[in-house]
This record gives sequence, C-alpha cells and structure tokens, in this order.
Amino acid sequence: MKEAHEKETDPPLVLVVDDDTDHLILVQRWLIKAGYLVDGASHGRQALARIERQRPDLVITDLAMDEMDGLQLIEQIQLRDPLLPVIMVSGEADIPQALQAAHQGVVDFLVKPVERGTLLEKVAETLARLGTAAAASEGPIAGCYVHRSTTSAELLQRARQAATGDAPILIDGPTGAGKQLLARCIHEASERREGPFVSIACGALPEQLLASELFGHVPGAFTGATERHQGLFQTASGGTLLLKDVDELTLDAQARLLQAIDQMQVQPLGASEPVPTDVRVIATTHVDLAAAVDAGHFREDLYYRLRVVPLHLPPLVERREDIPALVEHFLQQLGSDKRFSPAGLQLLVSADWPGNVRQLRNVVEHCQLMSPGEIIPENLVAEALEGLGSAPPTLDEARAAFERRYLAGLLRATNGNVTNAARLAGRNRTEFYKLLHRHELDPKQFRGGD
Repeated sequence: MKEAHEKETDPPLVLVVDDDTDHLILVQRWLIKAGYLVDGASHGRQALARIERQRPDLVITDLAMDEMDGLQLIEQIQLRDPLLPVIMVSGEADIPQALQAAHQGVVDFLVKPVERGTLLEKVAETLARLGTAAAASEGPIAGCYVHRSTTSAELLQRARQAATGDAPILIDGPTGAGKQLLARCIHEASERREGPFVSIACGALPEQLLASELFGHVPGAFTGATERHQGLFQTASGGTLLLKDVDELTLDAQARLLQAIDQMQVQPLGASEPVPTDVRVIATTHVDLAAAVDAGHFREDLYYRLRVVPLHLPPLVERREDIPALVEHFLQQLGSDKRFSPAGLQLLVSADWPGNVRQLRNVVEHCQLMSPGEIIPENLVAEALEGLGSAPPTLDEARAAFERRYLAGLLRATNGNVTNAARLAGRNRTEFYKLLHRHELDPKQFRGGD
C-alpha cells in the first residue's frame, strides 16, 4: 500500500533543494517510493528556474547553501508565489533562523538527520492542510473554471484557499475575462455554497435606488417607497454578495458599504435601527482601484477592506493555453458535435482577444453555427475574427456611454447651464454634478461666447 493517496489525477509534485548531493538523492528516493512526483535542485537559482518551468505543490529546501541560502530562496518564492508551501531542513537546530523561517511563511522546520517517516508525515500533513492534490482533487473551483495554463492554475489555487474563509475578496481584471464566474466558483467551493449567490452591477442604478437595493428601505423612506424592501445584504444572508464594478459606487455609497462590511449590519433607508447581516462580500473591478484611490474617486479605507484577498484575473492573451480547453467547453455547452480544424484552432489560440473569454465564446458560437460540415475550417475562423475585431460592449458599458452622450447633449442644449440641465434631467443639482463628475464632463466646456 502506498503512503501517498492514489489518485486518478497526477500525484503532487515536490521540489527538493539541497546542495548536499547525497541528502538530495536520499530525500528524492523517499518521496518517489511514497508515490510523489519529484524534482530536484542543487542550489537556489536552479530551484527558481524549476519553479518557473513547472510549479510544484510543495518545496523542501535546505537552509545552509552557497550563493543563495534557504531563507533567501524562500524570500524569492514568496515574491513569486506567496501560497507555495515550503518545508525547511537545517543541519542545526538554529532557533533564530527557525523563527525567521516561520515569519517568512515556512510551514515546518526539520533538523537533520531527518527520519524518513517524519519527513513523509510532514509532507502529507502539509499537502492535506493546504488542500493540494495530495489530499483532495482540485474540487469545485477547478470543476467550474475551465483552464489548462499554469497562470490559471495558480490563480485557482489562491481562489481555493480564499474559499475556506469569509474575508472580503477583490477580483480585478479586464472586461469579459470571467470575474463573475470566478466569484461564483469561490462561492460554490466555500461553506456558504448552500446559501444564496446574489450579484448586483454597481453602475447600473441611480444612487438612491442602488442604496435601496443594497441596504433596503422602510415605507416612507423616499417618494414612492410604500412598502418595506429587503436589501441584497439581507437577501444574500448565509451566502455571498457579488458587487460587480465596485468602482462605480459613489463616495456616499462607498461609506455605507464600508460600514456594512465592518459592522456586519445595515441600516435600511428610513429605518431607525440597523439590521444584522451574514454575507461574504466579493467585489470586482476592471479599473486600477489604487489609481482611483490616488485620484480621490475611491475611498482608501474601503479599498483595503475589500482587498483582504486580492485576485488578479489576467486577460486571455496572457493565458493562451486555456483557449483550446475553453473552445471544447463552449462547443459542449452549445450541444455541438463539430470540431475546429487544427489550423482553425491555431488561429483562435494566436488571436488578440480584446474582449477576452466573452469574445472567444461569441466566435465559437458563430463558427459552429455557420460551418456546414463537422470540421470548422480555418477560413471561417478568419472571417469570424475579422468580423469581431473588437469586443461588443457590455450592458454596463453601453449604458455608461449612453448616459455620457445624454448628459453632454443636455449641457449643449442649455449652453452649459447646470441648473437648467438638471431640471431637464429630472435631477437635483447635487446629483447632477455627481453624474457630471463620474463622466468627467465640465459644464464650462459647453458655454459659448464667454
């Protein structure tokens, strides 16, 4: 019976780093006999190169090595992949160094000579505790998020770890990259999976209506509020609340959101008493929120409150290895038996994809619909890519573009008079000025003859 659990998937990969060749070979043999995949490096720089080539599930490194010692290696690993677990081995029970290693994120510290049983036990415990392939399959996140690239695998490992807690998550990435899907996968992998998954587009509603949707209201809170309305913080109780395009929130709404997250309670509009909540908040954005903070458009305290667990979803061109798997997935979703020719698939892999995964799906759907045969040819793919050279706007983007054109039209019609423009829009001056600020429209630019 093997000491490592047998899996249908590949066993976990362990990288052993030691400049003592005899000890390096010995540890590798132990791990191989226990059923693990094993890679080896005789010094720190070689280990970093091995990690770049293929990410291991665990690193076991010696402390005392020439050129780059174990602590320096761990520092470099942390910069590249802070979730990669490391076990350190030292020839001496150096307490200060052990404490420093623990501070740098080392999961265990063993003293040479290490017993075979002790080492294998620590390896199994570490992999099991961190939820890697040694103890469990990749689980629901990998199952719902199609990928093949190392970049996506590393992202999903972080997401899988984040799913074990309740801390707020901030997912950033370009439009169409799959931020909402990743959020749902995290929800499905968490202990809140039996609870509701509720989402709202922060830029889709006027400020007062958005506040009502998020926090609720009582009768008489504002004109037209005749019944009690339960906000999404209450609707999502026991589950996850997804705030799409959180950068679209006004500063006032940001303040209310920060209070709700910090205190885990909301005060419905018009209510005198707060209501407790129990939600996990995930926010998404396609803009540089740090730059928005610097510009004064986004609260710094809310930025750091949401960014407890930051996840960056890169554009599709930075993870091209995912494209063939995504294409196959989309064809299955469409119920199609058609397949792309090798040349056609290569065109898909090499395309620029400004609209990311959403655009790829559109092209796959177009090609499978228009192809007369079971094999989708290269020329049809080329035509689809030419016709979809730029990604169609999302509903939020289209709405924002319309709103900007509408506001600019009002300012032109009123010669830049904000009072008259606000009256035509049915808004008060304060709200109208906020809309102008959101769209970076200056009334002075619409005043002629001054």
